[in-house]
Amino acid sequence: MSGYVPPFQMTDNIMNLLAETSEQIGRIKVLSHGNLNPHLRKENRIRTIHSSLAIEQNSLTLEQVTAILDGKRILGNPNEIREVKNAYATYEMMLELNPYSVDDLLEAHKQMMAGLISENGKFRTSGVGVFAGDQVIHMAPPAKLVPGEIQNLITWYRNSKVHPLIKSAIFHYEFEFIHPFADGNGRMGRLWHSLLLGNWNEIFFWLPIEELIRSRQEEYYQALGKSDELGESSPFVEFMLEVILDTLKETTVVGKTKKAENPQVQKLLEVLDGEELSATELMERLGLSHRPTFRRNYLNPALEEGLIEMTIPEKPKSRNQKYRRK
Repeated sequence: MSGYVPPFQMTDNIMNLLAETSEQIGRIKVLSHGNLNPHLRKENRIRTIHSSLAIEQNSLTLEQVTAILDGKRILGNPNEIREVKNAYATYEMMLELNPYSVDDLLEAHKQMMAGLISENGKFRTSGVGVFAGDQVIHMAPPAKLVPGEIQNLITWYRNSKVHPLIKSAIFHYEFEFIHPFADGNGRMGRLWHSLLLGNWNEIFFWLPIEELIRSRQEEYYQALGKSDELGESSPFVEFMLEVILDTLKETTVVGKTKKAENPQVQKLLEVLDGEELSATELMERLGLSHRPTFRRNYLNPALEEGLIEMTIPEKPKSRNQKYRRK
């Protein structure tokens, strides 16, 4: 069905949300100077994983999830711990995943659900429904239709001229409607939504949108249900645009800041200013003579925080190496 187009009704509210969201993205792009702070990326990634799994009833706290990803041992349900490790490994794959590849979708699911279900990395082979208690609130299409429907959805997305903020939300809704896997559909739908948006603008690889979905979890399911009732995705698209907009509004700094929290690193940035200087030149300007102290307290933290960069990164120990602000 090459001409497949998911049913969707444009509304004034969606147009207004799209315009305001685009403004917020522009604001953040200016603040971030086109770069992303490595520390904030990791922090947001952890919040994303914690929230996405909490929506799926994982009971581990943000502190426990952080400890697991820092390699520490915690007391907890082994399956929940595995969910965290799997999700982190899958989100780490994001920059390499092709959002238009069915094989990559299956590979991501294989990693996300490894050791949790036997059908990880495979489309479901039986019928599934979404239940609220004993009540069926959604019956997914028959299993035999799933591969074709997912391929049609991906092909539509790739060819569609609809704005990515809108069509990624349509994709998310249709993905959940198809319910392609025996388990893990919610976390995979949210992951792929972020992947599609990140492919358009890299800010979305690192925004913890899932955290706000979790805080409005009931509305999330209500929007899915309302779209089911109407037979088109506009209620869900409106909800997701509201969530994305609110997430962007709460994001004060996504990029590298000009001012460092560490006072020694800030001194280094001040003497470096707009120049390219060697380690020896930097030490002279800082009035330092002990190289190990300079590297430990000034140079290495500035490099780790992504505030400065080497002029010859492929040869870190080059005698011609200099440093500049990013």
